[in-house]
Amino acid sequence: MTTIEDTSNTTDLTTLEKNKATVRKLMKAVNNQDLEALDGLVESDYVNQQMQIRNIEEFKAVLREQFRGFPDVHRTIEDIVAEGDKVWLRVKITATHTGDYRGVAATGRNIVMPAVPAYRIVNGKLTEGWSVWNPLDLFKQLGVIEYKGFPDESSDNRPTIARRSSNE
Repeated sequence: MTTIEDTSNTTDLTTLEKNKATVRKLMKAVNNQDLEALDGLVESDYVNQQMQIRNIEEFKAVLREQFRGFPDVHRTIEDIVAEGDKVWLRVKITATHTGDYRGVAATGRNIVMPAVPAYRIVNGKLTEGWSVWNPLDLFKQLGVIEYKGFPDESSDNRPTIARRSSNE
């Protein structure tokens, strides 16, 4: 019997756990709106392509804007995975829209939104990030847009799904 050894990732478990701990500290600092704590967790030249962030000060500005619109915003880590120098999260974001956000006046509405951020960590600090979330869902929950579905999704045209009974 021939065995194949995977040598592509030589990151030890200690480093993976340290990287996850760094991201947990980030989430705690963001939940506490402690932007000064980010200085010890995020490199000054941190970038996030989707959010068009080019440095830590731009990152802090994006967070300040979120805090103004959603003062009670909270991110709950539901899953966390580390591989090599990257950490992925599945988070649930909850908040109440009580301030202006991106030109939208306060609505008082509660939001619940999933997101999947990922971070690259070098020497214990975040150097790069990616964000997967649905801004259309956010604006739908705020009542800014109304989604009526695709034309073929009307109640008359919606396909029915045959379900098997548990006896089959």
